Amino acid sequence: MRIAVTGSIATDHLMSYPGRFTDQLVADRLHQVSLSFLVDDLEVRRGGIAANITFGLGQLGVGSALVGAVGQDFDEYRGWLERHGVDTASVYVSETKHTARFICTTDLDHNQFASFYAGAMAEAREIELQPVADRLGGLDVVVISPNDPAAMVRHTEECRDRGYRFVADPGQQLARMEGEEIRRLVEGAEYLFTNEYEHGLLLQSTGWTHADVLDRVGLWVTSLGPKGVQVESKSEPTVEVAPPKEKQKGDPTGVGDALRSGFLAGLYHDLDLERSLQLGCTLATVSLETDGPQEYQVERDSFVARIAEAYGDAAAAEVQSKLG
Repeated sequence: MRIAVTGSIATDHLMSYPGRFTDQLVADRLHQVSLSFLVDDLEVRRGGIAANITFGLGQLGVGSALVGAVGQDFDEYRGWLERHGVDTASVYVSETKHTARFICTTDLDHNQFASFYAGAMAEAREIELQPVADRLGGLDVVVISPNDPAAMVRHTEECRDRGYRFVADPGQQLARMEGEEIRRLVEGAEYLFTNEYEHGLLLQSTGWTHADVLDRVGLWVTSLGPKGVQVESKSEPTVEVAPPKEKQKGDPTGVGDALRSGFLAGLYHDLDLERSLQLGCTLATVSLETDGPQEYQVERDSFVARIAEAYGDAAAAEVQSKLG
């Protein structure tokens, strides 16, 4: 199974605020918010949603092609990804702009304020998928994760035109894109990924009903935070999977990306829907226990043991047979 993951590639600047954002908000002044938070620490991490997903796939022994745009400052990051099983040969390098930056502050309740500087990501619209397919001998699935909006639309339309199966994962770009653009991203997706908030925002922005969306996609996967994940379709009962209990809480940045990695790895290994979700939830929990979206490591025996504890011995045995 040849997987191409399109989307952002960025450096994450992650900060921790030792209080609660909500304590600083004044109910009748929300239209004039001007706040500054003194943070306790700063971590500079490798990130970007597409890069995070490919890293997670590599942790599970699944190779994938990263497709996105970066700056001339990408060499060290490229080496890191390649050492972790990621194919970076289809990454476009800008001649003038820096690799994107994600700046995020997280409070005690895991609420976040974040900003994203696109930088070289704005040139991702220049990337065509056909050369990627030619190099790999075809594409079995393309992930359209948050990216330059024009690039997301271009990649989606090319998938439809060339018959590539694709995953629609619009994420935070739902807040920036207009309804018509979002409809073009979703139409015909084999899988649609959102979180709970994005689930409602997608309906509001497109003007579609819940049933309208299910008419247009194969499966709608919604992450539910601590409650896990649910999958809906037009013809099958809803499937819900709770995550394993975490041993400790780290920074939540990238947890949803790890969920997608595990789910895609399950599809790669021909696991059924529920087992793929269990694999995704377990990897997401491992990610949650570390600070930074690419700082975790999967040790096979302990990983399989966590699946056994959460989902039973049969699930663990099936996953173990696939991880190699």
